[in-house]
Amino acid sequence: MTVGSQVKGCYSSIKSAEATLMNLKGKTNDPQAEQAFDNAKNIMVDIKSDLEKQIIYLSQEEPQYKS
Repeated sequence: MTVGSQVKGCYSSIKSAEATLMNLKGKTNDPQAEQAFDNAKNIMVDIKSDLEKQIIYLSQEEPQYKS
């Protein structure tokens, strides 16, 4: 498995975790839990952004990592 494949797999996992957090937020009535889910989702958004940049870098600068 190439580095590019691993980064893309990580990106997919983060997207899934973000969706799970939003699903859990919708199922709770506790405002503190909702805030915690929102905070975690915001962290996931930042991580996704960083991973997107890394995917672009790998595909442009290191074509051997394209998958």
